[in-house]
Amino acid sequence: MAKYLLNDAVSLPETAFELSEHLGFSLTKPAMWAWYEMAGSVLSHYVVDQQARLTGLFNWFYNDLGFCVRDNYFSVEAADLSYCVLKRQGNSTTLSILLILLAKQLDITLEAILLPGNTVLRSQLNDVVKYYDPLTGKELNRHQLHALVRGEMGNAAKLKPSHLKPATLKRLISRMLHELKAGCIVNQKFESAMECCNLLLQWHPDDVHLNRERAFIAQQLGCIKVAMSDLQHFIDLSPHDPVIELVKIQLKELSQHTEVYH
Repeated sequence: MAKYLLNDAVSLPETAFELSEHLGFSLTKPAMWAWYEMAGSVLSHYVVDQQARLTGLFNWFYNDLGFCVRDNYFSVEAADLSYCVLKRQGNSTTLSILLILLAKQLDITLEAILLPGNTVLRSQLNDVVKYYDPLTGKELNRHQLHALVRGEMGNAAKLKPSHLKPATLKRLISRMLHELKAGCIVNQKFESAMECCNLLLQWHPDDVHLNRERAFIAQQLGCIKVAMSDLQHFIDLSPHDPVIELVKIQLKELSQHTEVYH
């Protein structure tokens, strides 16, 4: 694959569409034309009252346009913004991104909250903060937000203030890439998964867990030396990680393999 350099001057939806094409999933132009059509159509739902405007946006998005959660939730398609805008199906992150962009067309600020395993939406209208489930458009209370965190991290997990901090654009696109990577692994598209890891490491070079993930992917591709290098990097920089002994065993096993060249 050609090198696609991420930088801090990213924008939505352009960057997400370009990443999709770069990874070999969807073409940029059809997705952009579909987006332009939606961005123009949503303006007809502009009303004076902001809360009524947001309610109208949700009704139009889910009921009139038919956007919904994709059945195969952990697939590449669910995590691909281009697929989402074209087929009107997605996961919590891709649906959130579209709603954030459409709300902006209506002069409403929606923000993404990256809970563990789920992306939710936050609005603050007339000094009232509300949270919404992007899969349905329904409002979420703090108990429901806490339930989402516990469902991902265990019943003892607490809902921390850091969980409810709005995401930067960089963090939001990073989550999308993580979810694309996970979908690639599930679908055994290991070359695309490897490229997702490479792109993420451009932005997060100190995240050694990405090196460990890339080691697994490299092993599936038969690139044993690459896998060994990433595992050694993880061991060197995370000597006290709870999984360090397991990683050492993995590295020892890989050292007994022969490199397969592609």
